[in-house]
Amino acid sequence: MATGLSIGKLAAAAGVNIETIRYYQRRGLLDEPPKPLGGYRHYLPEQVKRLRFIKRAQALGFTLDEVGILLKLDAACTCR
Repeated sequence: MATGLSIGKLAAAAGVNIETIRYYQRRGLLDEPPKPLGGYRHYLPEQVKRLRFIKRAQALGFTLDEVGILLKLDAACTCR
């Protein structure tokens, strides 16, 4: 049994549409999980938080390029 969310469930949980997810993947803001042979991609629940962060940052006036920089800074942070 597969774990994780389908792209449709991810979109619904984050309040975006599927095309938004695909666009963010093309922009490098969201990882695209591997597609199993004959199956569907499954997204981790943490991706919901990432999508919500991107949307909040945009609402605050950040461009997607700036959001990408913020996400890279977060990934590089070792203060956790």
